[in-house]
Amino acid sequence: MGFLKPTIPAMPSIPPVQPLPAPPSYEDADRAAEAAAKRAKLRASRTGRSSTILTGAGGLEDDENVLTKKSLLGG
Repeated sequence: MGFLKPTIPAMPSIPPVQPLPAPPSYEDADRAAEAAAKRAKLRASRTGRSSTILTGAGGLEDDENVLTKKSLLGG
């Protein structure tokens, strides 16, 4: 009974795979100039809050009211 089992048509042949084009080169003058500009911008914006702080960790160095004796430690 051939009408209960129909014949399956053959699959079409697969076209040959074409090789991929060569990737673009990232080592060109435009990219190097762009990277240099980006580094310069980051370096300029890196100063942040530290450039606005006018005192060091020890406080003001020219202040004469700084206590030399540690009075809060029981001495």
